[in-house]
Amino acid sequence: MELGQFSVSLTVKDIAKSQAFYHMLGFETHEGCGSIKDKWLILQKDTTVIGLFEGMFEENILTFNPTDVRAIEAHIRRSGYPIATDSQGESGPTHCIVKDPDGNVIMFDQHQ
Repeated sequence: MELGQFSVSLTVKDIAKSQAFYHMLGFETHEGCGSIKDKWLILQKDTTVIGLFEGMFEENILTFNPTDVRAIEAHIRRSGYPIATDSQGESGPTHCIVKDPDGNVIMFDQHQ
């Protein structure tokens, strides 16, 4: 099962301060992936991707970008784990959310 690119989505209190901190560590902001004004940004250093989100959700989220969210969702269900947020539709972009046994949020987010 291919999980795709991994990233961490962090809920932050001040998007500009957080961006400055991660820039100091060598992360670069992806052009066209959010803005300070929109209160979200995607940053990358080498293969590490971090999303910064101000006021959009309450918890940090582990995110995978697979090519087939629906197949992963079906696998999770067959394995007996509940889905917190179901995928939508039969094709195209969608996401589903599960929580691990400790309540950590994991999102499978398909862009195409």
